[in-house]
Amino acid sequence: MKSKKIIITGGPGTGKSSIINQLKKKGHTCLEEISRQVTLEAKNQGIDQLFLSDPLLFSELLLKGRIKQFQQAETLAADTVFFDRGIPDIVAYMDFIGNRYPKAFSDACKNSIYDMVFILKPWEAIYTSDNERYESFDEAIQIHDHLVNTYKKYNYMLIDVPFETVENRTDFILNIVHM
Repeated sequence: MKSKKIIITGGPGTGKSSIINQLKKKGHTCLEEISRQVTLEAKNQGIDQLFLSDPLLFSELLLKGRIKQFQQAETLAADTVFFDRGIPDIVAYMDFIGNRYPKAFSDACKNSIYDMVFILKPWEAIYTSDNERYESFDEAIQIHDHLVNTYKKYNYMLIDVPFETVENRTDFILNIVHM
């Protein structure tokens, strides 16, 4: 049985992780965002912001991890697997900062096809920054635009998640996934 692969994406501070946590509470299989893990591992090695100091290395580590997640989803005994961000997010962020990247990034986007993509728009009312999230709200809007462009470039139809409570946003996603 092949699992449906569903991405929950959006710029920083849009509520993705809250929705993923709510999906997990409801018993759904979710693969979490790995950028914080990569950032924390770099900090343990004395690199304060790997994305800022070496964006290509940071992105290569993300790509490796997200490909691994995609392959892991193939082996899970679940009807649906939710991802907190997908492989195309890496390309969108690299485009946002204006960095070049190897063809392997584009190839991974073309070779790892997800079934649905839900996107969360920047929402100033819930936006906060922290030690791993350094972007301003204006930058979050720019990142959102890059995400939209990147996913469309790889032929995905994006489903906008409305501004609502976490529970209502989660139910919105589940209602569409289970149609």
